Amino acid sequence: MGKKKRKLTLATKNAIAGYLFILPFIIGFLIFMLVPLVQSCRMSFSQVTIDPSMGGFTMEFTGLSLYNEAINIDPEFKILLIENIRGMLLDLPATLIFSFFVALLLNQTFKGRGFVRAIFFMPVILSSGVIVGLEYNNEMLANMKEVIQKTSNASSITTVLQDMLVTEGTQSGEFFGFVFNLIDHVYDISIQSGIQIIIFLSGLQTISPSMFEAAKIEGCTAWECFWKITLPMVSSLILVNIIYTIIDYFCRSDNEVMDYISSAMISKMQYDLSAAMAWIYFVCCLVIIGIISLILSKKVYYYE
Repeated sequence: MGKKKRKLTLATKNAIAGYLFILPFIIGFLIFMLVPLVQSCRMSFSQVTIDPSMGGFTMEFTGLSLYNEAINIDPEFKILLIENIRGMLLDLPATLIFSFFVALLLNQTFKGRGFVRAIFFMPVILSSGVIVGLEYNNEMLANMKEVIQKTSNASSITTVLQDMLVTEGTQSGEFFGFVFNLIDHVYDISIQSGIQIIIFLSGLQTISPSMFEAAKIEGCTAWECFWKITLPMVSSLILVNIIYTIIDYFCRSDNEVMDYISSAMISKMQYDLSAAMAWIYFVCCLVIIGIISLILSKKVYYYE
């Protein structure tokens, strides 16, 4: 008798399905992105000289001098990088809390739920490249923003509350300043939360209703059900959304660091320095994701 075929486990089947889903990206990366990535890395360690007779440019190895120039000599790059990282760390919790709260609301049963979900997904469409370009380059929107800024005064409720609550030089003043800063950026936060809402919503829908029924029979309140059932069950998706939000923030179309790197490459033709800046930016992103993933992965609850 021939040997019986070994049946694949559920975990193995899921792993194979996952690799099949990301296979197009892997193939596209190897074909279109691997060579430019290696070339960019070489440029960051070399002095690039434009030379059409030698195929476009030549590279002379200079070691870490370009990295030193980007960090210690360039007057703006390090400042922009620190401000960008600080802005990401401030927007990250606000985006996650907002998207999780909206996902909890959309997971409830009510009339018109599909329509409301479509409304909250609209920011994903609005944040596409063409729409963002229209938003940031539209003259009418720019004029409207200018008029609003000129006509705004201290009589607004938000301004009065901020003047009353914010006290310079105190910790409470810094806290209220942080809160009012989030209020001012509520539009940006909502625009950035579309995908996170969908991910959280998909996770909430996988939680079995029988778990909540059993908890209520045992006398658990809605608050206890949230902390003991809902939050642990979606903890893995919190980590996924954190990673997505960090990458999305670093790749935003209005990112000042990316604009500065692009300006150095296109306007100033500094391919070597811009490559070094890009790799510093990329490594900072990886380090932040690695640290946060290492800390939170120990708190993530996985279930079958």
